[in-house]
Amino acid sequence: MSSPVGELTLVSRAGQLVAVLWPDDDPRRVVLPPMTEDLADPVLIEASRQLAEYFDGHRRSFALPLAFAGTAFQRSVWVVLLTIHYGETRSYAAIAAMIGRPSACRAVGAANGRNPLSIVAPCHRVIGTSGRLTGFAGGLAAKRRLLELEAPADRLL
Repeated sequence: MSSPVGELTLVSRAGQLVAVLWPDDDPRRVVLPPMTEDLADPVLIEASRQLAEYFDGHRRSFALPLAFAGTAFQRSVWVVLLTIHYGETRSYAAIAAMIGRPSACRAVGAANGRNPLSIVAPCHRVIGTSGRLTGFAGGLAAKRRLLELEAPADRLL
């Protein structure tokens, strides 16, 4: 789907969204099963609709069936991403504390970088403890754009 942050590739399997991929995504970042294109897939249609509403400023959260494929640690990080509300940010350290692993900031960063469901599981809302923008699969310009989309007018980056 076309978006203000580039052409996104949506992937579903068995009635669940499994990936939102960036235009120049490293194919090793998210490991996917063999795929076929199905433009009539109801999950993909609904995901496209909800993402379009998000980019238009009319949606603040997503209601989609999600399937996270990763290690138990990665899934624990990704589930926490779903609790970060629109317009808010969290640090890697805060997420490490939330999953009961306060010394695992770097591992949280690595898991965040492998999040297969970018935007929907809002890894763009995770920033450095100093408030600095750090790595993002879609690139820092896309991360800044997403945060600006969500920021109140008095808190623009």
